[in-house]
Amino acid sequence: MFEQELNQYWKTVVDTIQDGVMIVDTGGTIISINKALATITGYSQEEIIGKSCTVFNCNTCEAARDKEGHHWCHLFREGDMKQQKCALMRKDGSYIHVLKNASVLHDSQQQVMGAVETMTDITELIKKDTQIEAFRRELRSEDTFHGILGASAPMQQVFDLIMNAANSDAPVIIFGESGTGKELVAKAIHESGARRKKPYVKVNCAALTESLLESELFGHVKGAFTGAFRSREGRFEAAQGGDIFLDEIGDLPLTTQVKLLRVLEEKVVERVGDNRPIHIDVRIISATNRDLKKLVEQGAFREDLFYRINVIPIYVPPLRQRVGDIPLLAESFFHRIQLKNTKKIEGISNEAMDQLMTYPWPGNVRELKSAFEYAFVSCQQSVIQPYHLPPTIFHGHKPGVHLKISKLSREATKKNALVDALEKCGGNQSRAAEMLGVSRVTIWNRMKRYGITVNRNPGEKKMA
Repeated sequence: MFEQELNQYWKTVVDTIQDGVMIVDTGGTIISINKALATITGYSQEEIIGKSCTVFNCNTCEAARDKEGHHWCHLFREGDMKQQKCALMRKDGSYIHVLKNASVLHDSQQQVMGAVETMTDITELIKKDTQIEAFRRELRSEDTFHGILGASAPMQQVFDLIMNAANSDAPVIIFGESGTGKELVAKAIHESGARRKKPYVKVNCAALTESLLESELFGHVKGAFTGAFRSREGRFEAAQGGDIFLDEIGDLPLTTQVKLLRVLEEKVVERVGDNRPIHIDVRIISATNRDLKKLVEQGAFREDLFYRINVIPIYVPPLRQRVGDIPLLAESFFHRIQLKNTKKIEGISNEAMDQLMTYPWPGNVRELKSAFEYAFVSCQQSVIQPYHLPPTIFHGHKPGVHLKISKLSREATKKNALVDALEKCGGNQSRAAEMLGVSRVTIWNRMKRYGITVNRNPGEKKMA
């Protein structure tokens, strides 16, 4: 009795399933579908029942007709199908991606009487995978240098300095305003140098008190101070053989500056509470957004330490000095946030991009990233408009005040950087490649793409 009642209500059970279900006979004629499949394909049950399943134009269906003309579908020969990704054509001609499982059906005599298929709509998952892959290609694109985006001439100079600094063991100091990406530059130096397989240790000198800072940098022995229940190695020891990044070095207390100077001169550290020297092999990379020369004049920073750390200085330009990179950065931040967001925001309007290009960006790249995080919250449309940007940016410039900014597209930025490099190098493609931090083949490809030719006449540097 129970089995009979179950058979009566199987249609109700199947119609509650979110996956599409379809039953076909041995000739591929559709004899039953559930409500979910009707929703997925756009066909009503009345429209589709009695038609061949080839109406869906599945891109993975394989004809496997035997000599007698039976078992026209590959499924009937194999008996089942598991986790098969395929694309189906809907009634309106559009395609959806589904994950298909299928099995043949047998009667009481074990004769094949048909097959049942279940289909899960994975169109959104495929779309996300496509977006992720596109973003991965974006990260691997030639406009990035160890994760740093920039095609402008100022950033190409920074990339050149990074490569030169990476090949040296001399101390490097990175100058730049807050939010310009000094930490990314430090990481790029480490990843580009011979020490890249060794530790990379970061310390924020402004985030710790004087006593904690010394313990963090140099370590301590058990009982050196209240709470020192065991000995602990410092960051310098942890970075043995690699690089240590001292962020906000301008905030180091004078007493710590003295000890750091000894580390630089003698290559040894002493743990707090101990007088035994520990020899280290560590390259120091430091960074600051402060004017160290002015701090030296004020007596807040030791002059001898300044000259010891200021061996290879790298100046990271503020965003207002590399406006041509704003479209690259904006596109990158947009895609990053889009991947993590459920909103159907498809792009940035030209008006919003114009607003980004004319704003002075006192907070630099970090402020630009925050602007897109804000825009994704405030935007309820498919495209980000100027009024979706933070108020400080939307109302950030007075009417009638026009900054002298070149509003360049991504391709125009690349082209102008290439022309500028070729002009500076007298048309020498190898030297231009070195200046831009790309291969000579890339230079040749870009010249061909943008229709740039080099005037070979002696003394001429003009680009066509």
